[in-house]
Amino acid sequence: MQTNIFRFLAQRFKGFGYALQGLRVLLQTQIHAQIHFVASLVVIFLGFLFQLAWYEWCFLVVAMALVWIAEALNTALEVLTDLVSPDFNEKAGRAKDLAAGAVLLAVIAAVVIGCIVFIPKVQKIW
Repeated sequence: MQTNIFRFLAQRFKGFGYALQGLRVLLQTQIHAQIHFVASLVVIFLGFLFQLAWYEWCFLVVAMALVWIAEALNTALEVLTDLVSPDFNEKAGRAKDLAAGAVLLAVIAAVVIGCIVFIPKVQKIW
């Protein structure tokens, strides 16, 4: 029975390693992911600087996660599309554009949330 538990845990850790490898590839190969990374660091720094309340952190974490998830799914769709349709294909291009549009929507939502959280903080300083 214990060997089954250890095998189960080993498989979960192996899967976790694959997920981390995916994030590594995302950051190493995608300029937009690198921009999101810097933006996330800036948001975290400002959050500590302005001593945000727990609920403000919640909004920002969800917003950042939404952008990261959209970017990862967009990248995965682009890689898969290039695999199944290496030559130009209008429908493949449309699929890529739609996925990129989803990232843009996530970024816009995150910026709006960031403005809602940070503008009042900045106004207090001025």
